[in-house]
Amino acid sequence: MLFEVWAPRAGRVQLHAGGRAHAMERDPARDGWWRREAPGEEGTRYGFALDGGPVRPDPRSRRQPDGPDGPSAVADPGRFPWRQEWAGRPLPGAVLYELHVGTFTREGTFDAAAARLPHLAALGVTHVELMPVCPFPGTHGWGYEGVSLWAVHEPYGGPAGLCRFVDAAHALGLGVVLDVVHNHLGPSGNHLPAFGPYFTDTHHTPWGAAVNLDAPGSDEVRAYLTGSALAWLRDYRLDGLRLDAVHALADTRPKHFLAELSGAVDALAARLGRPLFLIAESDLNDPATTTPREAGGLGLHAQWNDDFHHALHTVLTGESQGYYADFAADPAAALGKTLQGGFFHDGTHSTFRGRPHGRPLDPGTPAGRLLGYAQNHDQIGNRALGDRLSARLSPGLLACAAALVLGGPFTPMLFMGEEWGARTPWQFFTDHTDPQLAEAVRTGRRREFAAHGWAAQEIPDPQDPATRARSCLDWDEPQHEPHRALLEWHRRLIALRRAAPGSGPLSATAVTVGPGGTAVLRRGGLCTAVNPTDGPAALPLGDAPVREVLAAWRPVDLPGPDGLLHLPPASAAVLRCG
Repeated sequence: MLFEVWAPRAGRVQLHAGGRAHAMERDPARDGWWRREAPGEEGTRYGFALDGGPVRPDPRSRRQPDGPDGPSAVADPGRFPWRQEWAGRPLPGAVLYELHVGTFTREGTFDAAAARLPHLAALGVTHVELMPVCPFPGTHGWGYEGVSLWAVHEPYGGPAGLCRFVDAAHALGLGVVLDVVHNHLGPSGNHLPAFGPYFTDTHHTPWGAAVNLDAPGSDEVRAYLTGSALAWLRDYRLDGLRLDAVHALADTRPKHFLAELSGAVDALAARLGRPLFLIAESDLNDPATTTPREAGGLGLHAQWNDDFHHALHTVLTGESQGYYADFAADPAAALGKTLQGGFFHDGTHSTFRGRPHGRPLDPGTPAGRLLGYAQNHDQIGNRALGDRLSARLSPGLLACAAALVLGGPFTPMLFMGEEWGARTPWQFFTDHTDPQLAEAVRTGRRREFAAHGWAAQEIPDPQDPATRARSCLDWDEPQHEPHRALLEWHRRLIALRRAAPGSGPLSATAVTVGPGGTAVLRRGGLCTAVNPTDGPAALPLGDAPVREVLAAWRPVDLPGPDGLLHLPPASAAVLRCG
């Protein structure tokens, strides 16, 4: 088989495969590339030695059976014996479910997670969004310090395990989205700098030197990232990718890397004949992220909307620290603004940032280009104790949050366990094999939260296996109240949304937000009314006649002649109107 590697600064390269060393030759057609034909089959271990140095794993390795620092292994996920034909599931009309393989079950594997997929199908979600699955040191971690961007974490089940998971999801009609990290790698197990200029000091990020998207050698680095993204979509039959922290992708070239990537993904979708999409996590509040390329944008298909999360969180909890300070002055008004305009910071001044931030979205922007959520891995796991909303909110307030997310204009997303009000925390955990790095992460985490008044002994030790164990879902909870009622509430809301999707521009949802965050949303033929206060509320539903109560957290009657819906405290209802 043909082995290839890009190593433009090397004077000589050796391939070590199957227990033998082979001198590689320069590729005359591609500058900086080396190649060699050698015996190899599925599972053959191999690596590359540059200028007599140590044998290192292949940057484009498809499998790392012994972890990021071990030899690579030949693997071809495209040869997996798929059981399901799959035409794809598009993003419009989707309900996403964010899932971390290592804590979705105690076993922490693809196969164990696949066994729970019937629960998600019965819930009614359309897509499972997997947190990163690239190899990282140790067994358990969030996955955002992965390396080998073409490979799959072996303790989860490796490439074959991911294929089995995707096949099982597709058999149930569920699409699969993967979270990928292009903005940084490692640091542990990152061998890319030995091979070429994958990073540059031209720009700096919170993780150090930036990925090289615009300095000398960046053509091949961009091709490396794009090729990885296309391989996930093509070889594993994924439906979409979530791109982590795209605001950290520094690129001054005339055509931004994200526009190049979105163009390549759209072209692949056309060749495969099934829909594919990219979802950005962006801190810029920039409409250009999802504006089509032909209109001068980057052409990504959707982006996370943290402003909606922050406004909703502030209404429900009253918290005002950190970035919540921007929303705490008038939480109800902030919630109304995000529901009507998508972003809260659309060029207005940010107290947290100390400057104006963002640009406004056009009212005609499709609302589905923004993802709305009450919880996600960042907003839970980056809290000192990894506490969910369920740790401090009543079931009624959790029902209110679900009603606004699932009845709102945005593409909704749930975080695993949210559908039943899981009481298990989701804490920050690592399994670094380097003792110095492990201690640096431990002390850094405690120092970070000590600045906010937390005692060091209260902060969970990321390296303690008990921290990961606490973060695993308890699958007995849905059998008991109030979890069972919350699960049924989420199922009902999702079913109503899918029966009357009401997709359209941001301006298509009529929103009224009143004192304390009481809200009425009209979307399609549905009217969602929410009362997150501790007293009863009389909410005007407008002129359209209300014909039926379709769902209610606590019993409610149809509006009387005054047109007011009387909602009990901490409750929500969905009605058919018009």
